[in-house]
Amino acid sequence: MSSPPKPSLPTTEEALNFLRKNGCTKKIIKHSILVAEKAVELAESYHKKGTYVDVTLVRLGAILHDIGRSITTDVKHGFEGARLIRKAGFSEDLARIVERHVGAGIPLEEAKTLGLPPQEYLPETLEEKLVCYADKLVSGERLKNIDHTIEFFKKKLGPDHPSLERIRRLHEEIMSTING
Repeated sequence: MSSPPKPSLPTTEEALNFLRKNGCTKKIIKHSILVAEKAVELAESYHKKGTYVDVTLVRLGAILHDIGRSITTDVKHGFEGARLIRKAGFSEDLARIVERHVGAGIPLEEAKTLGLPPQEYLPETLEEKLVCYADKLVSGERLKNIDHTIEFFKKKLGPDHPSLERIRRLHEEIMSTING
């Protein structure tokens, strides 16, 4: 009896085809490519500082981070995208990047309130954090700075929403390493 195939990472072309096959729009695909470029740039900055980052995982996670938008455009798209990644047999590391990129992550109690399955959706690994952060710096098909992102979320969620502080902390964590 043979063992089940080991979960894998797609190639870049396979990842892009997976987006197309699942019905992602050209706009989502362009956004995802730009997020991938920014995430890889951030990962390479970490390498220059002597910190190992799986750049391939970062690139593919960024390309696939919005795959769930083919199912829903709401906050559940991260969860739905991770479900698609797992169903395709791709690695759990890739699924977790997709699942944890929304906002700056979603803690358990907030996830319950939002109607997500009860679990933590906070980015934990460096690769998860880099994709999550890169996504916050890309609005549609344009690069933005973190101040723009925070203002956007303030208007969308309210000035006291806890996600604003999570975005600030993520920004500070990544920038302190890159600029440190």
